[in-house]
Amino acid sequence: MKVSEKYYDEIFDFKGQWDMPSKCGLKVIEKPHKTVVVVTELYQDNPGTSVTSAGRLLAEQICSAKGLNLAEVTYLECNPDTNSKLSFYDEEYFEVTFGDTSPPAYRLLTKDEVKEIAFSV
Repeated sequence: MKVSEKYYDEIFDFKGQWDMPSKCGLKVIEKPHKTVVVVTELYQDNPGTSVTSAGRLLAEQICSAKGLNLAEVTYLECNPDTNSKLSFYDEEYFEVTFGDTSPPAYRLLTKDEVKEIAFSV
């Protein structure tokens, strides 16, 4: 279950839960008036915490490393298509919103929303 490199520009190393060495695919898209951060699950190529389980911890590490302000970032999680027969591995994008004290809120995006948020000019 190899994840295609079309989903990310770099592999981002991060400290997952309990400081477990972890990896995700990362794409940072600078758009007029906003920055979009897309994290992609790498499945078997990630030795540690999944992007969803890392949540805010991962988002904060990316923002720190890239000089971004989390409050000004549109943060997307991608479950990439791995050409599996299992629907669990179909491509899905979620917009994640981080509250100050509440758990993250996940919203499944349509293909059109993904194009508009991340990949349109």
